[in-house]
Amino acid sequence: MSGSARIWAVCVAASAALAIAGAYIPGAIWLQYLFKPATTLLIAAMVLREGAGADPRYRRAIFVGLLLSTAGDAFLMLPGDWFVFGLGSFLCAHLAYLVGLCRRARPFAAAWPFLAYAAIAAAVMSVLWPHLPNELRIPVIVYVAVLAAMAAQAAAVWRKRAGAAGAAAAIGGACFVLSDATLAIDRFAVPFAAAQGLVLVSYWAAQWWIGRSATLARD
Repeated sequence: MSGSARIWAVCVAASAALAIAGAYIPGAIWLQYLFKPATTLLIAAMVLREGAGADPRYRRAIFVGLLLSTAGDAFLMLPGDWFVFGLGSFLCAHLAYLVGLCRRARPFAAAWPFLAYAAIAAAVMSVLWPHLPNELRIPVIVYVAVLAAMAAQAAAVWRKRAGAAGAAAAIGGACFVLSDATLAIDRFAVPFAAAQGLVLVSYWAAQWWIGRSATLARD
């Protein structure tokens, strides 16, 4: 990792730590309101500043996905129930990532990641299904399918184009599945105290590695 990449990593980690602290320290929710979107925007800024020489179409798609993710961050923090709007924002973010990843390798370039993530998605849905409100069942199915396809395509890119960029994207996709599965299970099925911390740590790990892949990808 280059010196500048280390600086970005430290800044992102510090911002993420402040956002997570805001979720657990009484009276410090303002930290989360400030640093949750700021952390994702820092990763987007890294993609812009550190991506010189990288595949421009892939870099552009990842940058758009990060901006859409920031909108999702904001919706999920707002007072009241903005869950569907947050879900829609992250759905669009995953579609942007998927478009970018399909430029790195043809869709379904390797079969095993799609089979593996389909099995994971089915397992998560089997846990969630009895607890989902009827009006959310179709949106959640669509979201899980797109998320699993994005993570699987990231792994397929790594399989077909071995290298640091492919590995980073594959790690990011896996972390996103972990983050969103944890969030959904905590929200709808089995709430647990450590969920928010685990969700946020894995979420920003996902965004960091996907963003990092955009700075490393070459034509």
